[in-house]
Amino acid sequence: MSTTADSTSLDDRPVAHLAGMPEVIDHVAVARLYGEPLFAMPQDLYIPPDALEVFLEAFEGPLDLLLYLIRKQNFNILDIPMAAVTRQYLVYVDEIRGRNLELAAEYLLMAAMLIEIKSRMLLPPKKVAQGQEPEDPRAELVRRLLEYEQIKLAAARLNAVPQLGRDFLKAEVFIEQALQPRFPDVNIVDLQEAWRDILKRAKLIQHHHITREELSVREHMSMVLKKLQGRRFVEFEDLFDPASGAPVLVVTFIALLELAKETLIEITQAEVYAPIYVRLAYSPS
Repeated sequence: MSTTADSTSLDDRPVAHLAGMPEVIDHVAVARLYGEPLFAMPQDLYIPPDALEVFLEAFEGPLDLLLYLIRKQNFNILDIPMAAVTRQYLVYVDEIRGRNLELAAEYLLMAAMLIEIKSRMLLPPKKVAQGQEPEDPRAELVRRLLEYEQIKLAAARLNAVPQLGRDFLKAEVFIEQALQPRFPDVNIVDLQEAWRDILKRAKLIQHHHITREELSVREHMSMVLKKLQGRRFVEFEDLFDPASGAPVLVVTFIALLELAKETLIEITQAEVYAPIYVRLAYSPS
């Protein structure tokens, strides 16, 4: 329930009694007006008629208003004094019936129910079988009030739980990362295709001079490293000399595989079907 009243009403005591108050009481303000302290009540204090107007919009329904009246008077909810509660309830409803009939409709329905219960309590109880207690006309109302109170308390406990956006905010951290291009790994199939292309080019140059020479893989590994020395990237095909013949090409290819196995070189490719490049995997001292 919410009421609008002048901030200087002081428990709704008559203005005549407040006029004789001392100007300062232990240097404590008796009221505040627009945030400024008042140490004496104004002589021309006027309370407008609508200052104590009751707004039932503050209640969530007829049961909420009825439960408020019962708890405010410390009535036993299992033994509700229907006359007192109904009288107070009608006072609240009468405050808005002339201003907001649509809002008062559901409250009037509850008022009619209270009057009906009170009238049933005035009538003699219905006869029941021997050993049974007569039905209390307030039983259904008490049951609804108890259920509503349980739901209201549960809703209050849920509302007390911290909620995202109301009681706390989600932490967000922005981390700037350097955008370094990551080249895709070279597939073994791509190496095979590159090797076949080199063999095809080697077959275009045929030598009829037959010689026998012993080729060293370690020696060609050193030759490949020398070609890569001081260069950022070397195209895969530039490491082979088709004019040297197929045996030299085979040994050079094996030397490349051994260097890649020992992680001395890196074989990269920017994208699918793009040229294959070879570079050193370490920085020389």
